[in-house]
This record gives sequence, structure tokens and C-alpha cells, in this order.
Amino acid sequence: MVKIFITFYIVIIIFLGGICVPNKTTLNMNLNSVDAMIITDSNGKIMYSIRYNPRFCNEKGNIYKDIINKNVLEVYPSLTQDESSIFQCIKNATPVYNEGQKFYDIYGNPYFTENLAIPIIRSGKLMGAIELSKDITSIKDIEINKSMNHKGKNKFLKKTTTKYSFDDIITVNDKMNENIEKAKIIANSPSSVLVYGETGTGKELFVQSIHNYSNRCNKPFVAQNCAAIPETLFESILFGTTEGAYTGAINRAGLFEQADGGTLFLDEINSMPIHLQAKLLRVLQDCSIRRVGDTKDKKVDVRIIAAMNEEPLKALASKHIREDLFYRLGVVTFKLIPLRERKEDIPLLVTYFIKYYNELFNKNIKSITDSVKDLFLKYDWPGNVRELQHVIESSMNLVSMGNIEISHLPIYFCDLSSKHQVKTNSEEVINLSAMMNSFEKDAIKKALSISESNISKAAGILKIPRQTLQYKIKKYKLELDDEN
Repeated sequence: MVKIFITFYIVIIIFLGGICVPNKTTLNMNLNSVDAMIITDSNGKIMYSIRYNPRFCNEKGNIYKDIINKNVLEVYPSLTQDESSIFQCIKNATPVYNEGQKFYDIYGNPYFTENLAIPIIRSGKLMGAIELSKDITSIKDIEINKSMNHKGKNKFLKKTTTKYSFDDIITVNDKMNENIEKAKIIANSPSSVLVYGETGTGKELFVQSIHNYSNRCNKPFVAQNCAAIPETLFESILFGTTEGAYTGAINRAGLFEQADGGTLFLDEINSMPIHLQAKLLRVLQDCSIRRVGDTKDKKVDVRIIAAMNEEPLKALASKHIREDLFYRLGVVTFKLIPLRERKEDIPLLVTYFIKYYNELFNKNIKSITDSVKDLFLKYDWPGNVRELQHVIESSMNLVSMGNIEISHLPIYFCDLSSKHQVKTNSEEVINLSAMMNSFEKDAIKKALSISESNISKAAGILKIPRQTLQYKIKKYKLELDDEN
């Protein structure tokens, strides 16, 4: 333990500038050997992790590399900030010793550890923390965990309403990957976020990923589709009610109170009545709510993430969203790319959905045929990723093994595809003219470059009359000094 501690002390001194050294009493505690080490930043995001006692590696793979850049509470969902020695260390900027901490990781593996968490401080500023752990998990603890999991009564493993993380976003598209990196950067910010994109582009998946990557990941995630709430109930659902406010009213917390400390996801925000948007704006500005029928305000700590399925400028022009609310919600804005603009993701998504439904339907479908793949790449996918998923699900109900063929696709999809094919063939004929114009334009630009923009010399190179060349220069809007 001493060698490891000294080694990391030197590393931290060199790269971070210093740590808060624990006092002699802390060092003399029972932590006489080290099985694991975690280094986090000041928000609890794991920057480095290693375990010298890899009890679960053979079963789950190298899970300790998989947790890098995830929040401690995301990796160990049974912990809270008050229970975690790392978070207590970060909160108080002092070493924290925990003689026995029982928790579970995201895979359901049990841990019972003895921990020493030490803050990393540079120039008086808290940079993060190091936690050294001794694994004191007994065989009995593991057996109890298996038994409890089997019975579905594992009280230590907390359930969450969110199931998606950034790892679930399947893409090789540059713009989508930029969105993911940007979302990771702002995940811990309290600022409001607006996500917009067409139906089926995965807005809730993206929003849940932001929540699960943030330091609110162990707090409530409350989602509400604004289009599904009757206008007469909107205010009471959002802000709650007080007994006696109206006939039959009871004391009931609204969505803001339910999401206190966590994230409130308001989907299809552009469907919210305009007069109620003004009340939502006030909550965002004041961070307080008032239940219907109450006379007192209540402070809430809620991170708002809103989504809509139309372009913001169109929503503003059609008065589907107030201008002041849009600017307040859109502090950070993301546009999710439709599938027709990221067709390089189609083969990856097809493979993923086939694997998913193979397990769900107990089938052995290998892939799609080349003709189906070609059809998928030509199709515009108005329903985006959700439509692709439904097409794969529908097809796999009709075949039990081998490959998915065109005959297995949904009838409506085949009909649309036939019309699309006719349209595509006609476009190819039209494009022939465009291709010839492009070739002619390039030839003229090259001749002008060779002749140094001398029209007579360029016309001679092209073997056409000077007047014809002048006409074509105007047609293609070419500059005489254009060297490209």
C-alpha cells in the first residue's frame, strides 16, 4: 500500500500540483493493502480506474476500462452523494475514511470495501479526488447478492427510470459524434438544454444520456410529453395542487417537485399552450414553483431539458413557442440528424436491431440481402431510426433464419419503395444533363486557367467560337480571373 500511495503521490504532485495529505491517524487505519484505485475530477467523473483484485473481469470483461468518463454514481447506482466517500471528500475537500461501504455496480456485482478518499488540490482549488479501496467482500456477500437478485429483491441496487447512455447511440456520423462530445461537456451544467429533430431521431435517448452522464444521474429523471396533457390539467400537473384548491383537489406534488435535484424532460414543448409557457418561463427564471391553490412559493433544483420536432425558427414564426421561452430554454441547443443525412449509420443500425430481435424472438437471422441493403440506402426514411427499427421487427416476424429479403419487408414499405425507385430512375436521366454541364464548366475553367483568362486563346483551346465561350462564361457565372 505504501509503495502505491507514494507512486501516486508523486504522479499527482507532477501533473496536478498537489494533494491534501491525510494525517497520521488516517494512514494508520486498517487500510493496509489496496485492491482498487479511482481518480475522479471535481464533479465525480472517473478519469482513471484500476483494480488489482479483478473478481468480475472473467465474467463481464474489462469493466474497469468501460467506466472511464462516467460519473461515479452512474457506475455504482446503489450509492448516493451522501453515502459515497468520494463525493463526501469532494464536498468537504478533506480526506474521508470509510471503514465499510456496501454497494453495487451497473452490472449488479456486489462490493464491500474499506475506502480512503483523498482530495486533489492545486493552488488552493479542488481538482478532484483519489480513492484507495480494500476489497473486504466475503463469499457470503456474493451468495446473498445472487439469491437476492434471483428473487428480484435486491434492495441495494436502485432502479432508475432511465436506461440509455451515450454508449447506446449507434453512429459513425461526424455531426452526431460532435453532438455527443458537446453533450458530455455540458452534462454537469445547470443550464437548460433544447434538443430538436424530426420524429424518430432519438431525442429521448439523447436526453437520457445527458442525464445519466451528469452528476444528477442518481437523482430523479421525470419525462412528460406536453402534447399528452389536457390544457385544463397542465398547471396542476406541472406545479402540483393543494387540498381545497378546487373540488376534489388534494395535496399532490407536480412534475417539478418530483424532479427536484434531478432532470425534468419536457418533450414536444412546442405543443404547450402559449399562456402556460409564460408560467414555465417564470419558474425557469426564479427556480421556484407554487402549487395550484397555495400561497407560498417553493424552491426547486431542477435541470430542464426540452425537445421539439420542428425547427426552432419555424416554431417561432408559427407562434408555437414564445420567443423569450425559446431563448431561455435554448441556452444549449442540439439538432439531431435525420437518418437520410446519416445513411452511413444504416448498416450499423440494421446489425444492432437484428441482434436485438434475434434475442427477443429467439431466432437466428444473419443479415439483410444486398438488394435490401441497396433499397435501404436509397430510401429517405421519413420515420428515421424508429421506422428502420419497425421495418426490421416486422421483417423478422416473417423469417426464422437466413437473411431478410425484399419479400419479407412490410407491404407499405415495398409500395413506397417502388414509387421511390421510379422517382430515382427519372432523376438519374435528369442528372445526366447536370453531369454534362459540370464537365463543360470544368473544361472552360481549365482553358481559362491555361490561357490566363484570355478569352480568344481559351476559345482556341476549346475549339469553339469566341462568342460561344463568352455566352458559356455568363451561363456558368465564371470569373475571368478564376483559377480554380
